[in-house]
Amino acid sequence: MKKHFRRQGYSLLLAGFLVAATRLSAGPPVPASEEIVGGVGLTHLTVYDQRPAPDGLHSGSPHVHAVTDEGYYVLAGTGRVELHDLVHGYRDVELKAGTYLQFPPGTVHRLVNGGGLTILVVMGNAGLPERGDARIYFGRAADENPAEYVRLAGLAKEKGLAGALDRRDAAVKAYAGLLALWQNDRTAYRAELGRFLDVHRKAMAAERETLAAGVASGPAAWGERGLRRVKALPEALAGQGPLVCEPQGEPVLGMCGILRPVTALRPVDN
Repeated sequence: MKKHFRRQGYSLLLAGFLVAATRLSAGPPVPASEEIVGGVGLTHLTVYDQRPAPDGLHSGSPHVHAVTDEGYYVLAGTGRVELHDLVHGYRDVELKAGTYLQFPPGTVHRLVNGGGLTILVVMGNAGLPERGDARIYFGRAADENPAEYVRLAGLAKEKGLAGALDRRDAAVKAYAGLLALWQNDRTAYRAELGRFLDVHRKAMAAERETLAAGVASGPAAWGERGLRRVKALPEALAGQGPLVCEPQGEPVLGMCGILRPVTALRPVDN
């Protein structure tokens, strides 16, 4: 019985570490997703190009979401996004101005900057990645050592831009091993990818209420509002006036690059 409680206590402690680590890795403030059309999250992203990662590429950190779809509309520049999922394995998609790409949760992704890559990021589920639905790939050793994961994920908060790039470099070093498995051992690749996805999904299971609240106040609320408007026709329902968000404050050091999230909408001045 004592061994059972010790194991249970360790499991709870591990889950707490994982949730804390996930929040540290997310970074940006919660978007005003309840106010953005459709209840999505919007972020202006400039992919890191200050120095190359250990593989010689200018890139962000490889990471994944458990329940959130994500979309990229390329505003400027060129590059690519590397994608990994259990069904298709590894693929990459070239990015240039005007390209739009979206992918579902459970897709490990890394953005690579070929030059001036600037993206409008659209996050489903009221921008849940900013509420914790994100985990950086630092490899098995870090996942099995929650304190080390928290340390790595918190480097940007601790050291600013240099820390964000150090965090990226640590992730890319581990990520090189995942790419090597794809080239040399597809069975081991899928086992490692599945292990990583399972770690994040278990962490997010402890956050169901927070995640559900984000969905309810964002896309679900917008859907209900739209249905009410349709049912009220030909009458018009009273609604909020125009809202605007202007650039403000310092940018955020995200997993992929420099972020300017849409966060503080206000009524348009008369």
